[in-house]
Amino acid sequence: MLARATPKPGALRGCPQALGRGCCRTQGTATPVPPTPRPFNQLPGDWRAGWLNLYRFWQEGGLHNVHHIMARKFQQFGPIYREKLGVNETVNIISPRDAATLFQAEGTLPERFRVPPWVAYRDYRNKPYGVLLKKGEAWRSDRLLLNKEVLSPQAVESFVPLLSAVGEDFVRRARAQVGQSGRERWTADFTHELFRFALESVCHVLYGERLGLLQDFVDPEAQRFIDAVTLMFHTTSPMLYLPPALLRHLNTKTWRDHVWAWDAIFSQADKCIQNVYRDLRLQRKSTTEYMGILCSLIMQDKLPLDDIRASVTEMMAGGVDTTSMTLQWAMFELARSPGVQEQLRAEVLAAKREAAGDRVKMLKTIRLLKAAIKETLRLHPVAVTLQRYTTQEVILHDYRIPPKTLVQVGLYAMGRDAEVFPKPEQFSPQRWKHFQGLSFGFGPRQCLGRRIAELEMQLFLMHILENFKIETMRAVEVGTKFDLILIPDKPIYLTLRPLESQA
Repeated sequence: MLARATPKPGALRGCPQALGRGCCRTQGTATPVPPTPRPFNQLPGDWRAGWLNLYRFWQEGGLHNVHHIMARKFQQFGPIYREKLGVNETVNIISPRDAATLFQAEGTLPERFRVPPWVAYRDYRNKPYGVLLKKGEAWRSDRLLLNKEVLSPQAVESFVPLLSAVGEDFVRRARAQVGQSGRERWTADFTHELFRFALESVCHVLYGERLGLLQDFVDPEAQRFIDAVTLMFHTTSPMLYLPPALLRHLNTKTWRDHVWAWDAIFSQADKCIQNVYRDLRLQRKSTTEYMGILCSLIMQDKLPLDDIRASVTEMMAGGVDTTSMTLQWAMFELARSPGVQEQLRAEVLAAKREAAGDRVKMLKTIRLLKAAIKETLRLHPVAVTLQRYTTQEVILHDYRIPPKTLVQVGLYAMGRDAEVFPKPEQFSPQRWKHFQGLSFGFGPRQCLGRRIAELEMQLFLMHILENFKIETMRAVEVGTKFDLILIPDKPIYLTLRPLESQA
């Protein structure tokens, strides 16, 4: 969740209590004695009976409560523990200090957890891996090329008008809904609206084209894609603990649904890619303006088209639920914290005046709004953990962790740990003004689409705050459940009320 946070004294830096065992005194001062690292088999945790652990995990509804169970086990075992569930064995850590040690040791070819059912589907359909699933030099060469098109400052600036245009269209849709209501407000569960907004946004950046999703009527093929992404995430969870090959052999409904979902995702992505490729060949696209990531990659001709298709499809599938869910949580938290909402609105309106409406300039000065997104991701991280396989022996919290061990940083548990974040239950964006987050990962293997997602969320909230007051029912508490990503455990109803109606 963080590279540096606002710690309690000694929580992260150098005090004996934080670092381990014992110290000796010389001339009245305490001198820490470097502890002798303990062996891997002395790690606390439940790791000796994987299948029994998995049975218990299922008995307590673990598939939808991974984050809560992990937080409880950190309380039970301490800041590091080892666990085995079925075929899955991990070491789990919560300390920012340990997270920093892990990432500093990852080397030039870091390896993250490759989601088994996603790999199994591609093998089943004989589809190439995208950069999300590749590893080693194959990953590195593709990633360096993609970084220039997706993460470089020049590329990111090109995304701003595309994403801002979608945000403006959402405002127009919201105003139309307010008008239809006859009550000067729009109250709804915005889950599907935000999903459509996020898909429209990511496709505009990837393909340079609009799908027309911000209308009352949604194209059936686009709706099929939306349903497929939700189903893909839902069917992934069970196959994290049981071998996908077994479920495929038994022809279970989970495996069949997973294949249908990915087939639909690839079908929609292929349709978009073919349209762009055809327009390029027929010279229907202007080369004087930015045409989207796919066009740039095709025109450079540095990656095979199949590899481009694989990585672009991964970005399309992974850039919808994750962004839309974070925006829903951000609006919910701002509705519950009207004082913070007014501070953000004042910042955005001041930035708009100073920049004369130039969105690129505005984005450079909205520090509190950016902090509010980080704070939302602290309380409601899309991913429960960040994972890395160790490439060498690493010492974490006084234990020797051997190479090729899957280590997970517990983002959800860390974000709610009072030792790292004082008063963790409070929504307080100010704590993030000078610190970086880990929600999008770290280092060369960080989320490829992070700049698209960050810009999309920043511009959306800017447009909403300029035009509407966000409200909700104050007394309603909403929890979370795990469905590969964290989602609300009940519908979140929000109200958008035009600011001019407040005057």
